[in-house]
Amino acid sequence: MTPGPEGGARGPGVAGGAHNGVASASAGAGRGAPAVAQPSLWNIPNLLTMLRLLLVPVFAALLLADGGHDPKWRAVAWATFALAMITDLFDGELARRMNLVSDFGKIADPIADKAIMGTALVALSALGDLAWWVTIVILVREIGITLMRFWVIRIGVIPASKGGKLKTLTQGIAVGMYVLVLTGPLATLRAWLMAAAVILTVLTGLDYIRQAVVLRRAGTAKVKAAGA
Repeated sequence: MTPGPEGGARGPGVAGGAHNGVASASAGAGRGAPAVAQPSLWNIPNLLTMLRLLLVPVFAALLLADGGHDPKWRAVAWATFALAMITDLFDGELARRMNLVSDFGKIADPIADKAIMGTALVALSALGDLAWWVTIVILVREIGITLMRFWVIRIGVIPASKGGKLKTLTQGIAVGMYVLVLTGPLATLRAWLMAAAVILTVLTGLDYIRQAVVLRRAGTAKVKAAGA
């Protein structure tokens, strides 16, 4: 996922690498070095991201079909959601391994992630299956952190954290279980998983804000020192 720290995020894996990349880019620009060529738009990672975007309206239609409470349609919707999540696991990893990280992927990947997850959360709350406060907490965090990524992207990239990856996994499993029509112990299990996802969402969000502020201050101090 993206120019950020979680899930299958595209971009550098460590903050130190990002700082070095920024410094190297500045030095190269000073020597008139040629710009790095962008990979083709039509590569496998980008196609997977495009597929995930195309699956969003399909998933929404399936989830809300026949009033939104038909177990068969919900099962098909779950399969579509699972497929979207699988593409999210692979697109960023493939982009890095194949050296196909592109500006399109950096922008489209987080949009696709938020679109499929946001659609699921809003639809489930509209159907009365998930409390609205859960949807609001998760969406405010996800959108806020995405905006903050762009606030610090020119200074560096915050490395992926184990908490962020665990949050993404827990959130995906919990939402997927809510898409299905479940009763009994499985319904109880998904409620506990969603509670864990909300806690991880808040905690990792606060940690990301802390790291972003520290990174921003460090970058500002470095610029001031260079200009002194």
